[in-house]
Amino acid sequence: MFYRQKSMKNKKQSVSLYDTTLRDGNQALGISFSLSDKLRIAEKLDEFGIHYIEGGWPNPTSPIDTEFYREVSRAGFHAKIAAFGSTRRPGCKSEDDPFLRNLVETGVPVATIFGKSWDLHVTHVIGTDKDENLRMIADSVRFLKKNMEEVIYDAEHFFDGYKSDPQYAISTLMAAGEAGADCIVLCDTNGGILPDELTAIFQDVLSKIPTPLGIHAHNDSGCADANSCVAVINGAVHVQGTINGLGERCGNANLCTIIPNLQLKRGFSLVTPQQLKTLSTLSVFIAEIANVTPDIRAPYVGKAAFSHKAGAHADGVRKVRESFEHVSPDCTGNKRQFVVSDQAGSGTMLEKLETIRPGLNKKDPDVKKLLLKIKELESQGYQFEAAEGSFELIAREMLGQFREPFIVMGFRVIEEKRENGSVFSEATIKIKENDVFEHTAAEGDGPVNALDNALRKALIKFYPSLSKVKLEDFKVRVLDGRDGTESKVRVLIESSDGISRWGTVGVSTNIIEASWLALIDSLKYKLMKDRFMDNSGKSEIASEICQAAVK
Repeated sequence: MFYRQKSMKNKKQSVSLYDTTLRDGNQALGISFSLSDKLRIAEKLDEFGIHYIEGGWPNPTSPIDTEFYREVSRAGFHAKIAAFGSTRRPGCKSEDDPFLRNLVETGVPVATIFGKSWDLHVTHVIGTDKDENLRMIADSVRFLKKNMEEVIYDAEHFFDGYKSDPQYAISTLMAAGEAGADCIVLCDTNGGILPDELTAIFQDVLSKIPTPLGIHAHNDSGCADANSCVAVINGAVHVQGTINGLGERCGNANLCTIIPNLQLKRGFSLVTPQQLKTLSTLSVFIAEIANVTPDIRAPYVGKAAFSHKAGAHADGVRKVRESFEHVSPDCTGNKRQFVVSDQAGSGTMLEKLETIRPGLNKKDPDVKKLLLKIKELESQGYQFEAAEGSFELIAREMLGQFREPFIVMGFRVIEEKRENGSVFSEATIKIKENDVFEHTAAEGDGPVNALDNALRKALIKFYPSLSKVKLEDFKVRVLDGRDGTESKVRVLIESSDGISRWGTVGVSTNIIEASWLALIDSLKYKLMKDRFMDNSGKSEIASEICQAAVK
């Protein structure tokens, strides 16, 4: 798997991807993967094309990790599964060390062990002498090579160790290499090295160590991704990291950034182009499993990575993609979005409207009219960046493509605090659908939920598909705190029907009314979507729609 190559001028070496999301990523604050989580993540990593998947540290105190190796050994992965551990303890024989035996007993082909490269850790952390540490490294690697197919040696705190005592730090690498390690990984465990420092140190190590080298970087100085790329450019044939940069403290090097940087910018062939197109999906999947909010500003895979808000940017991208995009969004399975805002010009608006009415141009009166309408609403506190549902409703209504599907005659909300301390919420609502009136009531967990329940109860009779709509997220923002309780509030709602998600917005000095406006838009959008979109949520520009627009 590893290929030694010192020169990078003429051709690229083969580089292996090593994912430690299941171990290092699991050490992140607030992250705790179950056995099921780990197995699902491993399957996705394997599908994506990761070469090595590190599952965890098998030992009696980590039964999930131990069971993971038992389960994954029967799964038939393409990736090599690696078990993680450390060198033997001081004064102990390798064959008697329970942690080394645990690695062998996993039955997986690869062992990854870490050892000490920094004299500070040798003398003050594990409490032994330098010579014994060298024996610990060599003995452990030699033992594992006799019992497993492949051994990767992680030189923990290597760069700090090199700065403290370069000769000794390199001697620890030599001990691992001479004992048979297949790859030696230089670890920036504290995450404090800068790219220029790493380059100089890496080149020195490369000239002295014949064993293939790898890189394992942490992000405590914000340089983990850059350091990983620099190491590969300078000859590393193995790069470790996690999906989304999950990890201890500030996180690990982010493979979602490293892979496209090396493949799209430097020409390394790490995964197939088809696999690379699934990177954004992989990022979101693992964020969901980890129960963390995806970083919308993450390079390559974030929702905002290819968003264009300024009108000049939107206009430029429409003319020449490269003018404001360093790569094509579809390379990593992402997509371009044009954000409707008070900074947007007719170019942004036009891009949005082309899926609604093909053939529009910047000079079309409808484009200018809609732009003025959006700017007027935003001056009142509306925001459409995360409320694409409300924007499309406004656009289609102004273009004559969609009419109010029902009329709300009125609503009332009752809040009652009872003697037992509980709060009772009830909403009544009256709607008109054609010539039919519907008057109903519903309870809920708070006034907004009661309104939502009452509205659906009244409408499902006429529109059964609304039963599929679920409220996924609800956000309230006070727009101007200077007026205290009289301030305007903006309510953003995210809804889903199990196929697609959409956002809607409402603004008012009354939080109930603001919520109501957003709720109404959410259900109207669903009805509009059912008419104009296919089951995937993609717009169908059908002839009847175009004809309606012309009329």
